[in-house]
Amino acid sequence: MSLDVAIAPVNKSVIVKTNPAHAFEVFTAGIDRWWPKDLHIGEKPMKLAIIEPRAGGRWYSEQSDGSEITNGHVLAWEPPHRVVFSWEINGDWKPESNQAVASEVEVRFTARDGGTLVELEHRKFERMAGDGGAKTRGAVEGGWVGVLKLFAAAAES
Repeated sequence: MSLDVAIAPVNKSVIVKTNPAHAFEVFTAGIDRWWPKDLHIGEKPMKLAIIEPRAGGRWYSEQSDGSEITNGHVLAWEPPHRVVFSWEINGDWKPESNQAVASEVEVRFTARDGGTLVELEHRKFERMAGDGGAKTRGAVEGGWVGVLKLFAAAAES
């Protein structure tokens, strides 16, 4: 008998001084403006970060040599309120082509006090093979804090 043990999701949030439509636009179409160029899984330096604006679209990076690395796929596209994408990166920070073992990231944009509450939930780590889920959760727990700060600065500029 096999037991799947749930791994707690990572939940982070930030309030940005802009409206939900602008925040959503900066997070998705503007990801290359704020995503750290050193946070990638390609073998060559990252040149561009791109999210294709539709369900089924890719979240990927273009590397300096012209190659492309898929980080995930858009699972839900609901501007300006919500985007969900798969995290197709394994516990060793390598591409994971099997979507059945990918974790998932949901980002919600809600008007709040003249700005936007941006809530990020990274979940379904238990899908990942071996200790990949626990390793990934541990890494992104702190990682999303810095990434959201960069996003907030871009959204407010």
